[in-house]
Amino acid sequence: MASSLQSLIASGTKLWLDSIDPDLVASNRKLGATGATSNPIIVSDLIKSGRFDADLARCVDDGLDDEAIAWAMTDQLVRNAQEVFEPVWQETKGNDGYVSFELDPLLEDLELGPSHEERVAKYIELGKKWSAGHTNRMIKVPATPAGLDALEELCAAGVTLNVTLIFTDRQYRLAREAVWRGAQRRASLDSFKSVYSIFVSRVDVYTEKTVPDLSQSAQGEVGLVGVKRIWADNQKFWAEKGLPLEQEIIFASTGTKKASDPVDKYVGALAGSDIQTNPPKTNDDIEALGKSYTRAVDQLPAAVVLDEIDAKVDQAQLEEVLMREGTAKFADPHKALIELIKEKRNTLAA
Repeated sequence: MASSLQSLIASGTKLWLDSIDPDLVASNRKLGATGATSNPIIVSDLIKSGRFDADLARCVDDGLDDEAIAWAMTDQLVRNAQEVFEPVWQETKGNDGYVSFELDPLLEDLELGPSHEERVAKYIELGKKWSAGHTNRMIKVPATPAGLDALEELCAAGVTLNVTLIFTDRQYRLAREAVWRGAQRRASLDSFKSVYSIFVSRVDVYTEKTVPDLSQSAQGEVGLVGVKRIWADNQKFWAEKGLPLEQEIIFASTGTKKASDPVDKYVGALAGSDIQTNPPKTNDDIEALGKSYTRAVDQLPAAVVLDEIDAKVDQAQLEEVLMREGTAKFADPHKALIELIKEKRNTLAA
C-alpha cells in the first residue's frame, strides 16, 4: 500500500519541501519530494542549530561582513539542495527538480528600501547574479510593484522565475503577463520555465478576522477558491502556448493555521496537479495519516458558496492587507538573520 505522500504524488502533485535543511532535504527526497525552496527564516534556523559554525568561521576568516555572510550561507545551502535534486532536473529535462533562491527582502523594507526604480534595477541585477551558472535554481521575486516590474527583463535574460507572495488573481495575471513578455524575447523557449506561488492559508486567516459574516460554508474556503480559480486560469493560458515545459502554480502556505482544521485541509484539497511546497512538519503529519489522495484541485464548492465569497470578500482590500503583512514578514526575517550572524561572529571570536 502506498504511503500518504506517495498517494499524493500519484494523484499528480509535485511535492517540494519548504526547507533547505540538508537532513530534511535528504529524508524528504526519499519520500518523493522533487524540489525545495528557501527563505531567511529557514537559513536562520539552520545557523542557530550550530551545525554550520565551521562554515561561518570560514566566512569570518575570509573577511566577509555580516550581510555578505548571510548571502554566502544561503548560496551554499541552496547549492547543496540543488545537488540532491539535480538528477530530477535531468530526468525531467528541466520540468522539475528546482530549488528556489529568494532575492534580497530588504528591497521591500519600508524604511530601508530604495526608490521604485532602484528596486527594479536591483532585482534585475541580483536575479542575474544569483542565477548565473545554475541549471536547477529558481529565482524568487515577490509580486510587489518593483518585483513585478523586474520580471520581464529577468525572464528575457534567461532567469528561471518563481514569482512569490501572490494572494490575488490580479497579482498573478500581472506576473504571468510580464513573464510571458520576457519569454517571447528569448531566442528559444525550449528551457522556459516559470512558477507562481499562491499563498493559501494566510487568506483564510485574513477572512476570519476581516469578513466574520461569511457563512460556515464559506469561511475557511476563500483561500482554496481563489487558488483553484487561478490554477484553472493558468492551465488554460499556458495550454494554448504549446510550450515544452510546464508553467505551474505553486500551492504555498499549505500548513494549517487553525488547530481545529485537519492537518491535510489544503494538501488534500489541492491534490492532483502542479506543485505543493509543504513545510517539513506538514509532510510528516500527512505521512502519519495513512490516507489515500485523489485529484481534487479542479473541484469547487457549490455556486451559492462561490457567489457569497464574491459578494463579501473585497479582493483589493485583501491584497492590500496581506501584502503589507507579507512584505513585513519578507524583510524582518532577513534583518533577524543578519543580527544573528553578528551574534554568531562574536560568539565564535570568543
